[in-house]
Amino acid sequence: MELEMRTSCCTNETETDRAAAAPKSPQPAIAKKLGGDSIFRYLTTFFAFSILAILALMLYEMAGESLPAIREFGWKFVSSKDWDAVQGSFGALPYLYGSVVSSVLALLLATPLSIGAALFITEIAPGRLGSVVAPLVELLAAIPSVIYGLWGVLVMAPWLQSTVQPFLIEHFGFIPLFEGAPYGVSMLAAIFILMIMVVPIITSITREVLLAVPQSQKEAAIALGATRWETIKIAILPYGKSGILGAAILGLGRAIGETMAVTMVIGNAPNISLSLLSPAYTMPSVIANEFAETTSKLHASALMEIGLILMVVTLIVNAMARLLIWSVSGRAKGGAA
Repeated sequence: MELEMRTSCCTNETETDRAAAAPKSPQPAIAKKLGGDSIFRYLTTFFAFSILAILALMLYEMAGESLPAIREFGWKFVSSKDWDAVQGSFGALPYLYGSVVSSVLALLLATPLSIGAALFITEIAPGRLGSVVAPLVELLAAIPSVIYGLWGVLVMAPWLQSTVQPFLIEHFGFIPLFEGAPYGVSMLAAIFILMIMVVPIITSITREVLLAVPQSQKEAAIALGATRWETIKIAILPYGKSGILGAAILGLGRAIGETMAVTMVIGNAPNISLSLLSPAYTMPSVIANEFAETTSKLHASALMEIGLILMVVTLIVNAMARLLIWSVSGRAKGGAA
């Protein structure tokens, strides 16, 4: 027995020495270095930076194509209202005015409606009803803009011309905003069509912001005896006001860049008028209408400069909106569904 134990011990010691003396395989290190996680990380990093590179390339090319107009007109380009392709005189003020007025007024109309819809979905509607209404609202954002424009020019504009605009002229014609003739296609039609188009976007983002409000904050207000309206007023809206403002600004960026629907209902007249019943023009509309029919290199450069201004404004507006939304989402991980 003692001899067998000694033999076993010697055998174990010999196998241990052989294992220690054997060279280590480099395969684990190579697998770690060339593993799927590393490849995936490098690919996603490349894809992310390629998007930024494409954006930078677009800005560079647009700035380069805009140089002739920038050198020719300078700051006068954004302060002049003369647009004459034959004489080679270009000023973008009517288009800037049309874009700003139509987008801002559409936002003022759409934001209260969107906030009310988001509050209904998250705080008032029963769970099943809210889960049905929310996707339906978001589905409106998937409708192509040309469909909105077609509906606007065939249905909404004639209705405005025969019903709404005559009423406004008769009862409020003494106000500069509602003086003039009922054309149908006008700044007012563009405002209404933009309002309809941005409501789903603002509603969807506002809903996400409201869901980020901590449940404990709502429960604390209810525990103090607050009604449902008081809970919304003192606990929910103040917490999410930055995110709601960000949603509105994001809707503004969407409205500023809208092309087809606005082009079909705004009337496309390069005028600066206080009256909302007059035809007008926007930056996307003039690009869509004239870029295929440019008469000179300077004309094309002027249109490209309008596109550059539109792109820079849109990027700034969207960046501001995202920062405001993240300021709310970063403070809470979630709320009530």
